[in-house]
Amino acid sequence: MNLEQRIIEINDKVVNQCSNKEIYSALLKIVQEEAEKRQQEDGKKKVYYISAEFLIGKLLSNNLINLGMYEEVRKLLMENGKNICEIEEMEPEPSLGNGGLGRLAACFLDSMATLGLNGDGIGLNYHFGLFKQSFEDHLQMEDPNPWIEQNSWLTRTEVSYPVTFGGLTVRSRMYHIGVTGYQGRTNQLHLFDLESIDEEIIQDGISFDKENIKKNLTLFLYPDDSDEAGRKLRIYQQYFMVSSAAQYILEECVKKGCKLYDLPDYAVIQINDTHPSMVIPELVRLLTLRGISFEEAAEIVSKTCAYTNHTILAEALEKWPMEYLEEAVPQLVPVIKKLDKLARNVHQDPSVAIIDEKDLVHMAHMDIHYGFSVNGVAYLHTEILKKSELKKFYDIYPEKFSNKTNGITFRRWLLQCNPLLTQLITSRIGEGYKKDAMELEKLAAFDDEATLKAILDIKRQNKTALKEYLMSTQGVDINENSIYDIQVKRLHEYKRQQMNALYVIHKYLEIKKGNLPSTPVTVIFGAKAAPAYVIAKDIIHLILCLQELVGNDPQVSPYLKVVMVENYNVSKAEKLIPACDISQQISLASKEASGTGNMKFMLNGAVTLGTMDGANVEIAELVGEDNIYIFGESSETVIQHYEKADYVSKEYYETDEEIREALDFMVGAEMTAIGHKENLKRLYDEILKKDWFMTLLDYKAYSAARERIYKDYEDSFVWAKKMLINISKAGYFSSDRTILEYNRDIWKL
Repeated sequence: MNLEQRIIEINDKVVNQCSNKEIYSALLKIVQEEAEKRQQEDGKKKVYYISAEFLIGKLLSNNLINLGMYEEVRKLLMENGKNICEIEEMEPEPSLGNGGLGRLAACFLDSMATLGLNGDGIGLNYHFGLFKQSFEDHLQMEDPNPWIEQNSWLTRTEVSYPVTFGGLTVRSRMYHIGVTGYQGRTNQLHLFDLESIDEEIIQDGISFDKENIKKNLTLFLYPDDSDEAGRKLRIYQQYFMVSSAAQYILEECVKKGCKLYDLPDYAVIQINDTHPSMVIPELVRLLTLRGISFEEAAEIVSKTCAYTNHTILAEALEKWPMEYLEEAVPQLVPVIKKLDKLARNVHQDPSVAIIDEKDLVHMAHMDIHYGFSVNGVAYLHTEILKKSELKKFYDIYPEKFSNKTNGITFRRWLLQCNPLLTQLITSRIGEGYKKDAMELEKLAAFDDEATLKAILDIKRQNKTALKEYLMSTQGVDINENSIYDIQVKRLHEYKRQQMNALYVIHKYLEIKKGNLPSTPVTVIFGAKAAPAYVIAKDIIHLILCLQELVGNDPQVSPYLKVVMVENYNVSKAEKLIPACDISQQISLASKEASGTGNMKFMLNGAVTLGTMDGANVEIAELVGEDNIYIFGESSETVIQHYEKADYVSKEYYETDEEIREALDFMVGAEMTAIGHKENLKRLYDEILKKDWFMTLLDYKAYSAARERIYKDYEDSFVWAKKMLINISKAGYFSSDRTILEYNRDIWKL
């Protein structure tokens, strides 16, 4: 294919006369044509990866890299006075996910295609995602986040299914987005949309009539569930997804020759967290409608479905009141009751039942009883599941449990977002690491002065690029010669952004006292808080107040800067991660299942400041204690505190001056002059009187570790060696490795 000729054909004009939008549209079409050539329908058996989220990010550059076209396109555009970075800006980011769960699902699809595995994703086609975040009066504002354009990666198909709820039938319509693998095949992400969707019902911000199911089902990801209508809407959404998926899977398998009783020979359904759990009773229901006995249908489904647990937080393991299910999906209720009865016949312990004494249906329990595999997503997480959270299930089904430590796709998180570092690595160890990430180990041998200088220079260039980006997008000026200390992830108390903010207050007060840091520090946050999560929104308020307070203080601002990045998403992560010096991974030990941001930062030469939680445990093992800064109580100690209920945050406040000073400042005159007293006081009271995720337990150790990491940063060559080791040890965290393990142990394609 002559690339230039094809762009001219599509736009009917020469390249240098095309607008950026015209070039983007032409490249989108060309990529889709090339991707289609790599589609395969080989292999009897296929994995269907069902997830409520797929945070796929912008696709143009990623697809060009995977198809081997990126350099050719970049050069052609440059020769015609065009910049590929400006073309990328034309692409809206798909609003199909929010956090690590959705980004992981996207990485997994990329790796499946790269490894040549027969596997597709299945999810929902949200029109407005979670929401678009903006800041007003130091508060988070939420607006719809539209992304679907006439020219988009979405392809409408002729596949459509009826989905019946209590007293209502709607139709789904399947769209798909091609998923290209690196030098591999093209698989599909199938997204079901509601035929009768009506975007006009959105009123103010992101509010809409939650009871108008026929018009609202695929408007938003995770609609506000602070009221009954919102909680029921989650059930409607989830059933809409899994009913469409189940009908599609059965239809596709039957076309291949499946006789239904041999479904496990044709399909593996990977349930990504509990959101798609209703696929189990729905498949059982559909199989019985096709003449298979209930017991046999349950047996077939048990050999087809596998469950990935992504959380230790009890509130995130979904439990739905039976009365909600009776209203929304009455046809599933007898199936769930029968599945519960079958399980109870074998296991008398009521704590492992699917339906509990309060008539709540435990989705994770159903997944474990009627799936053939249960996996955690980091070594520590899986051990906690086996020893405490799911111990009774592990005792019953030890053979079902395994660990699959999460991974990231290096194509996006290195090749695409950090081309300078990619070039340096390639110049030292060749191209092999792009397919086999473990080859990064070879980089450790290059600890010579020239390589270390080059690593420092690349970091400096990436920091300057971030400085320019933040200036152009948010009007915020940061010092490229400062330490970039970054915490970007979902806003949740267990991730402890509030602990980071307390330290910022302490640092501010220290500078006011004349204790100046040797190197200025820029503390960057990025996070969305769920619309109904009041305390999370209060933490954002605190950070935004600190941003103003510090920025407007001429005594402090040369040494300390606070930035809250607006509407944090994949595109912004791609700018932040290559520029980061210190990666904050400070969740309370035992609460973060894995984390994948920690892996992306490490790969790009940031040094982790973190607790022994999630995949930090494995990072620490790989890089060694000199190349990571670990602090805080162990997961065992934390779990004991919960069991004994003996943690009292106020004791730390009363006995420690630094903690007391920082906390009191939060509600003092300077802060309340900037912010809302109500928000600041509510957060203050939460930490002082409750502090469920033990901010103050670890605060002093955190503060000391942070001072230590700032001090060590001063020796640039010692720091560059830490960067080098982190990069060289990141290969284990490739999602290719994770997917090879899923296939070897679970899917067996």
